[in-house]
Amino acid sequence: MSLSRRAFGRLCSGLALLSSSATAVRGGTQSRRETSGSPWRVRSGIHPHLAVFNDGGATQDNECGIGAVVPWAGRLWVMTYPPHRRTGSADKLYEIDDQLDVVVRAESVGGTHAGRMIHRESRQLVMGPYVIDQARRVRAVDFSSGFSARITAVARHLQHPSRAVYLIDMEGPIWELDVHTLEARRLFVKPVPGWHAKGAATAYGRLVMANNGELRSGDLDTLVWEAPEATWSRGEEDAGVLAEYDGSRWEIVSRRPHTEVIGPGGLTGDHADGAPLWSMGWDRRSVLLQVRTRQGWRTHRVPKGSYTYDPTHGWFTEWPRIRDIGEGPLLMNMHGTFFALPRDFGAATARGLVPLATHLHYTTDFCAWRGQVVLAGDDTSILQNPLAARPQSNLRFIDRADLGTRFGPRYGWGGPWVRDAVTPEMTSEALLVGGYDRTWLHLAHDAATAVTVVVDGAADAEGPWRELARVHVAAGRVDGVGIAGDEVAWIRTRALHSATCTAYAHLTSAAPEPPGGRDTFESLARTSDRGAWVGGVIRPAAHSRDLTVLAVRRSGGSGPAPGTTTYLEVDERLVFSVPDAPQRAAELAAIGTYAVDHQVDAASVLVIDEAGARWRLPSRPQALPPGEARGLREVISERYLANYGGTFYEIPRQGTRHAPDFRRMKPVASHDRRITDFATWRGLLVLAGVRMDARDDDHCVRGAGGDGALWFGAIDDLFALGVPAGDGGPWHRTAVSAGVPSDPYLMAGFRCARLRVSHDRPTPIVVRIEIDALADGTWWTLDEVAVPGGEGVSYALPTGFLCHWLRLVPAASATMTARVLSE
Repeated sequence: MSLSRRAFGRLCSGLALLSSSATAVRGGTQSRRETSGSPWRVRSGIHPHLAVFNDGGATQDNECGIGAVVPWAGRLWVMTYPPHRRTGSADKLYEIDDQLDVVVRAESVGGTHAGRMIHRESRQLVMGPYVIDQARRVRAVDFSSGFSARITAVARHLQHPSRAVYLIDMEGPIWELDVHTLEARRLFVKPVPGWHAKGAATAYGRLVMANNGELRSGDLDTLVWEAPEATWSRGEEDAGVLAEYDGSRWEIVSRRPHTEVIGPGGLTGDHADGAPLWSMGWDRRSVLLQVRTRQGWRTHRVPKGSYTYDPTHGWFTEWPRIRDIGEGPLLMNMHGTFFALPRDFGAATARGLVPLATHLHYTTDFCAWRGQVVLAGDDTSILQNPLAARPQSNLRFIDRADLGTRFGPRYGWGGPWVRDAVTPEMTSEALLVGGYDRTWLHLAHDAATAVTVVVDGAADAEGPWRELARVHVAAGRVDGVGIAGDEVAWIRTRALHSATCTAYAHLTSAAPEPPGGRDTFESLARTSDRGAWVGGVIRPAAHSRDLTVLAVRRSGGSGPAPGTTTYLEVDERLVFSVPDAPQRAAELAAIGTYAVDHQVDAASVLVIDEAGARWRLPSRPQALPPGEARGLREVISERYLANYGGTFYEIPRQGTRHAPDFRRMKPVASHDRRITDFATWRGLLVLAGVRMDARDDDHCVRGAGGDGALWFGAIDDLFALGVPAGDGGPWHRTAVSAGVPSDPYLMAGFRCARLRVSHDRPTPIVVRIEIDALADGTWWTLDEVAVPGGEGVSYALPTGFLCHWLRLVPAASATMTARVLSE
């Protein structure tokens, strides 16, 4: 029996009210129920007992992300995934009730899956290899019958929508699944270029699918491909694909990395005629928001909030999505930013898209459930990460309003052009600037003479457009224009001369006010405190699912002498114990030793990477010295967090090299706290460095008898620690040589207004000011300044100016000092 969309909506509403218990049996084995029992502690919307692991198999996988979270039949369904498992794994399907009791379903077969769709006609949820009916009966596709796949998307069938769905395999194959018999049939092996498939949907009589990588897998080597690699385009930026199939032939829409494909129908896959279909992707310029209507595809550009997702292998993008989270706009998550997306965006108008916040959380899926928004993550992995021993992830429950207050500021980068060949009156694609407080648009080119660039603005990406500025960009220089946040929502650029041009924006906003006006980090010891505090080393355990701690008592006070070390373990109820486990303590001490991975000198913080490149960062007084606290570690899967000189930074990985990409780092928060270590465990951010006189509160938890104390919260609570701030520069009484650039100094995320330069020579020295706005090593000349001897010169940066890095090039050798001053 098939249902109308209206009837199906009533059915879903009714199912959401069901609360009867499940008795799931598979092969005579009943599903395992994990009950909450006594009250659980919750921190920042994270319930430690809901953490998921995949440590029950013969071997331990090094990642345990949550591939999908879906409300269905009165329960919240959660499915985990490991890396690259095509025929099952120790990962589980979980069923969570409204009391947050958990059933680990016995039908679990595991595997690397993230696709999900509600099949309206059969009244079933298809979730990876699982098919779940309205009575919560679960069936799983049989991996032993010739079906091996990593299911990343599920889409409505073009020819047989009432009985079948499409399953998209991460390596490229497309399967047809009969939702009644669970018979799977492979339709295509490799019909389009690219790897690492993501989303798919059907609309306008087409199956649309996306992938976001170009790093080859060997899984399909023995099969015949419909699109052999020899036929793939190999342009400089070609990686990934957005493609559509009309039932007879495939058409390539784009050879850029793409992720989500979805329409306003959401997980049902329903698509009304005339409604938009969206796909998200990215290139070196910005995030791409593609819109499919009857007229074809349109491209809109959106700023990136983070560079951690950019590598072309596509591994670090799990899983950007667009989802319904209740009344009002949809929630769109891409490149570290949450956006509010109007349900009709791109159908008749292209307006109303706004950023809500940036985030550090590796958000893999999200939904609305019981009046809240549930965020799923890929939290702690052990991919080249010795400071964690078991991969694990969790859910976070927040109110919708929290999306604008409990995360990071609206901040990012992007542009319509990056080293693009343009001709007179060639108009760029539109870039979103609405919703950011201010924008600085950098303009540069390679022509031997000046190029005039016109900047237009509009409230709607489809126009009408009006001219905002006309900038004459001199040869060999970078110029720019500032745009106020309430001036326009979209900008585009036009060049009046042929050239290779760049138009790239930096966008920023004030940090949100902490909810309730209270200090979330009140329990953490300040550098000015004189009382006792406890720091130490923390690591998710190897022998269990607990947290292991070497708590070190510091600075005066009653109790153990300063420097006393105690080995502790913390369980899922946030209860501390003091086990007699000297071997575990010794192992933690050896693995957790603080590395001296940065320096602080009179000029600023200095980081030297594995290739010998030098990077300078602002410093703060009284920060814990290098070697006395953790500097760098992986905290969220496949990206780094660093605490250097009193400021936390997000740092991407360098593609497949598993090394920090300092060039693309960004600051998160500055502080005056004695934070000695930081980690994620059971989805929580854990900080060491708590005052011994701190009381248990929403974040501080103390051990019985005062044996230890830790701070627990969410990774995105870090933004409330303090606005990025600091002092410094590339030189302090430094002997410099003519024509040799200084170390790069980080400007991104800091409120930089002036540059003070001086030297010891009696005659003026010209200093060239260069900037890297693209965070890719492209240096442009901003200005040249004649610096007199003696007092030196104070150079005012343009009002509203933003960039990523700054360096200085002296025209003569001297001993020089250069400092960047804050607003």
